[in-house]
Amino acid sequence: MWHPPPGITCRILALLAGLGAAVSAGATTFNTTDAERHGHWQSAVLTLGKERHFRALEAHSYSDATLSLNFTAGVCDLPWLEVRVDLDEHQPKDRAVNLVPADLRVDHATIHSGMAEFITERGDSGFYAHFYLEEQPLLVTEMRRGETLRLRFTLAEDRPWYMTFALSGADAAIGRAEALCQAADGAG
Repeated sequence: MWHPPPGITCRILALLAGLGAAVSAGATTFNTTDAERHGHWQSAVLTLGKERHFRALEAHSYSDATLSLNFTAGVCDLPWLEVRVDLDEHQPKDRAVNLVPADLRVDHATIHSGMAEFITERGDSGFYAHFYLEEQPLLVTEMRRGETLRLRFTLAEDRPWYMTFALSGADAAIGRAEALCQAADGAG
């Protein structure tokens, strides 16, 4: 049986209540270029001034949530994994809402236990879960070879929150995003 790791827990209602009131503000918007579809995944370049990110993302499994692996020029070897869930309300400020235990698993491979930090960004209509995992490179390798990624957020012992994302096209999308990042590093 799959048991959550020991750690910080909280109630889902506290999380949702804390995500707050609607505000009209402009979230930072990156220009998206060079987008390509790869099965259920996509890859693209995001720019804002001199800031450049290279994203592989899955927006097929949910109408209100995306999973992305993001590479940043200059630190291509340190991608970050995040889930974005739309709340239909613009958030009033940037803030860390919560830190909860999270487990990720590709198919029947390794269970990756770590933490997920839930954050909001001023003017954005969603919240983000950023993952802190000891063996993220292994997880990325498993994502590139697997069929399904399952996530479990442990908001309270008796109230886990599950999400499942398709991995069809992940290998090509992740490979392209990483190659674009490395090419940008080589050109700079």
